Amino acid sequence: MRFMIIVKASQDSEAGVMPSEELMTAMGNYNEELVKAGILIDCDGLQPSSKGARVRFSGDQRTVIDGPFAETKELIAGYWIWQVKSKQEAIDWVKRCPNPMPGTDAEIEIRQVFEADDFGTEFTPELREQEERVRAQAKKR
Repeated sequence: MRFMIIVKASQDSEAGVMPSEELMTAMGNYNEELVKAGILIDCDGLQPSSKGARVRFSGDQRTVIDGPFAETKELIAGYWIWQVKSKQEAIDWVKRCPNPMPGTDAEIEIRQVFEADDFGTEFTPELREQEERVRAQAKKR
């Protein structure tokens, strides 16, 4: 089972305040533990929403909305992608994580990633083949 572990933004992360050396060291050590456990697939921090944009879809219309975005508690500051045996295992690992936003309350969200079998018969053999081909090409980059 794959899970996306989402670190919610804070006022500091949205203001572009960089993490301290102490937090970067703690997170680096934590990431090494994840690698040693064989569960880490990917991870990264995200720039503040002021450097981002949203594209709103309304029928055939596309509207671009430049950041920053108002609801800090709904924004993402970073993420991990993990391969674990269960949601409980993901929860257990998140509980071991250093507080990503020292000095304030922080929240990390855990969301399961869809697997091919989750889509049922609508995900035809042709679509599966296309998906595998796209993923293989993307990994080459």
